[in-house]
Amino acid sequence: MNGKERFSTRVDTYTKYRPSYPREAIDYLYETVGVSAKSKVLDVGAGTGIFSRLLLERGTSVTAIEPNEAMREAAILASGDNPNFHAIPGSAEETGLPDHSYDFIVCAQAFHWFDRIAAKKEFGRVLKPGGKAILVWNTRLTSGTPFLEGYERLLNDLGTDYGKVNHRNISREMLLAFFKSGGLREDRFAIRQVFDFDGLRGRLLSSSYSPQAGDPNYEPMIAALRELFDRNESGGTVNFDYETEVYWGEV
Repeated sequence: MNGKERFSTRVDTYTKYRPSYPREAIDYLYETVGVSAKSKVLDVGAGTGIFSRLLLERGTSVTAIEPNEAMREAAILASGDNPNFHAIPGSAEETGLPDHSYDFIVCAQAFHWFDRIAAKKEFGRVLKPGGKAILVWNTRLTSGTPFLEGYERLLNDLGTDYGKVNHRNISREMLLAFFKSGGLREDRFAIRQVFDFDGLRGRLLSSSYSPQAGDPNYEPMIAALRELFDRNESGGTVNFDYETEVYWGEV
């Protein structure tokens, strides 16, 4: 299944259990990167609109590009008919939008699904002169606590293709090649989700590499998750920690 189709059956869990992004990261976009309420922003690979809504809250106009119809419809529903929000079909490689029409392009939790060469060309076409691309990931920490380390082992052991589609496969060399020479800037921020077992299960099932009901690894993975949770919970919850990575510059 290609990246444009993988989340069709996971919209509900994605909407309920995926993290938002820390306020400090959004402040950084407005105070350092230069996004403002007057900016025209294109959110490419917008999914269910989690990142779009954070920009809408600041009064910024957002056009969301999302090829997956189910996720795009969820983004439209969650926007609450905000007049500053528009969601259209399209892709990073072929947006269908006019030349030099946006101040910023944001890609939150999406860039690793793109054809980087085609996306770089398309972003350069769609951005206004001096416009910038912003790549954002909530990168789950894989070490530091027994729970985080155990969760990583679980994904490697029982996930469908975790090693192949993990966004950590985007190397620094790939990022440097995407942005103009010498133009890459970056920063990092912390964010945490706190889950009971049902929340943790939902977070797992929101990932494209988690087996779904009917897959031979589904029941073993849920059983292993239960054991991991019971071993590490404190007060009925576990901490799911991330580092939010922001990369930006001209392309």
